[in-house]
Amino acid sequence: MGALTEVDGTLAADFARCASITRKSSSNFYYAFKLLPAYRRRALHATYAFCRFVDDIADDEQVREPAAMLQRWREELERVYNGAPTRAISRALADSVRRFSIPRRYFEEIIDGVEMDLTHKRYRTFEELRLYCYRVASAVGLVCIEIFGYRNPQTRTYAENLGIAFQLTNIIRDVREDAGRGRIYLPLEDLERFAVAQEEVLAGRHSERFERLMEFQARRAWQFYRLAEQALPAEDRSSLLTAEAMRLIYSALLQRIVKSRYRVMDGKLRLSAPHKLFLVGRAWASGRLRRGRS
Repeated sequence: MGALTEVDGTLAADFARCASITRKSSSNFYYAFKLLPAYRRRALHATYAFCRFVDDIADDEQVREPAAMLQRWREELERVYNGAPTRAISRALADSVRRFSIPRRYFEEIIDGVEMDLTHKRYRTFEELRLYCYRVASAVGLVCIEIFGYRNPQTRTYAENLGIAFQLTNIIRDVREDAGRGRIYLPLEDLERFAVAQEEVLAGRHSERFERLMEFQARRAWQFYRLAEQALPAEDRSSLLTAEAMRLIYSALLQRIVKSRYRVMDGKLRLSAPHKLFLVGRAWASGRLRRGRS
């Protein structure tokens, strides 16, 4: 389908609301989205806003009936795909899923993942955690590549692995924040392996044992970054510059955490806006260089 050049006033306002949500979140995604033409960027803003609203249902303690609210979003998703959305975000999303033929099952997986947060505060094994990561992150990546555009089905493997790498990076960064909600996303089998008690994590204690535990988590995340790189087909590199910019941003964040010796209990580690923009520029320049050689 051709590029969207104009939208009507109501839909333009809906997309503007989605862009505002993305911008105010200070998300790593916001900077990478700048590489895209406006019509693709609008669709990504709509996707991000949907994910943000759904995710906040599980994280916001003021939400009294999160399960019921997630069910309402399932019903709204039905309206999105039937062409009768009732909210600003879902109107923008409806236009986006129609324009880019995004499969509904990916959004359902995202809701399934958020629903896991209502019932799972611990994960015994990495395989259990991996399902969660797939739902809340890989499914988002699979939506995104439909918007970016791709030709080789292998690109879906790239998106799945990159999503897991991103989520593992988030888990490493947010150990303290998650513990404040009574959640531990580090697999319990790993805590036992490195003799770190759940109570230590919940209390925010840093130790040499905790460092070794986190080093193990970081190695796992790096493995998924490598798997994603290996799966990226050459013919789709130019259309996935935004995804590659996100990969550079998230891997730089993980590297910063590693260099800090995993001092994630001291506060949330971030990259500065100029650093993120530098990495976005680096992804763009790398893409231009590859096109020049082809």
